[in-house]
Amino acid sequence: MDDHDDNADHTDHGHDVEGLDRVTSPMQEFSMSQVGIGFAVLAVGLVVAFAIPLLAA
Repeated sequence: MDDHDDNADHTDHGHDVEGLDRVTSPMQEFSMSQVGIGFAVLAVGLVVAFAIPLLAA
């Protein structure tokens, strides 16, 4: 038996469930400081993933 069959007849895909408005991440606004933090995390990750192994080789 498929575990997903018990929810198969639900046509409401999370729209206003019990009075709660759902907002998915792509729809949420973000600030420029959050963009800066994201790029900093990206830079550190790239250094760890590529620069350190290249220097150690």
